[in-house]
Amino acid sequence: MTRDPALADARRARHVAEQVPDPELPMLTLADLGVLRDVEVDGDGTVVASLTPTYSGCPAMAEMRADVAARLRAAGYPRVEIRTVLDPPWTSDWITESGRGKLAEHGIAPPGAAPRGPVSLVLSPTRPAVPCPRCGSADTEETSRFAATSCKALWRCRACREPFEYVKEI
Repeated sequence: MTRDPALADARRARHVAEQVPDPELPMLTLADLGVLRDVEVDGDGTVVASLTPTYSGCPAMAEMRADVAARLRAAGYPRVEIRTVLDPPWTSDWITESGRGKLAEHGIAPPGAAPRGPVSLVLSPTRPAVPCPRCGSADTEETSRFAATSCKALWRCRACREPFEYVKEI
């Protein structure tokens, strides 16, 4: 069996980049969040990492780019290029199952989370229930469309009375 050193190097570079935490949601890596699109090593040994912002005005992109570049350089890659890829645009569907679990473990409702248990029927404009990441109740309410960052909203559980953040679906 022949080993391809270029392929092994690309896998190692990808592994390094996959470990970079998100600056706004540090319990997630950029890979968990689905922001890390690709990592390649080109013909001259330059590592090219591609990132997709969660939305076009994401203020954390500069920090994400710098963190990925710094980690790759620290891992021994002297030539690093970070590309921003906007097409296709990021969606909350790109958050991995592991990432969704980490959000819930930290008291942040992941996007598209299904409520546990019975859901009450209310005849009004439809809006999906956001289950409480602490107790699982679907009896929650939005208190602010924006939380600490633009990609999150602030909610409160009526059952356990705890506030929590919700990562908006995009």
